[in-house]
Amino acid sequence: MTYIDGFVIAVPKANRQKFIDHAEHADPIFVEMGAIRVIECWADDVPAGEHTDFRKAVKAAEDEDVVFSWIEWPDKATRDAGMAKMMAPDFVDPRMDPVTNPMPFDGKRMIFGGFVPVVALGK
Repeated sequence: MTYIDGFVIAVPKANRQKFIDHAEHADPIFVEMGAIRVIECWADDVPAGEHTDFRKAVKAAEDEDVVFSWIEWPDKATRDAGMAKMMAPDFVDPRMDPVTNPMPFDGKRMIFGGFVPVVALGK
């Protein structure tokens, strides 16, 4: 079964197009490393919760929106190998260079993790 890396970040609303440009530039690297697909989703219907919610999870300010993203891998082994290659000290790819393709969000507030699907319906 597939393996999923999930991410939630706060992105300034003014940086929406910068975020899209950044993702379109860098996300193909994950596919080159073996990912099946990469999905980046901009908040559309993200309600405020009484105790917790997506905005609180990433400490989103009023001028920020939440982005929910995931990378689908064929399996954990492919993910581990791809991520190890990307995190290696000798990995150089200008698409990941923070000077030429800076992250248009505060990466310190990103939440992320790897997940094993336990139910999968549809295509």
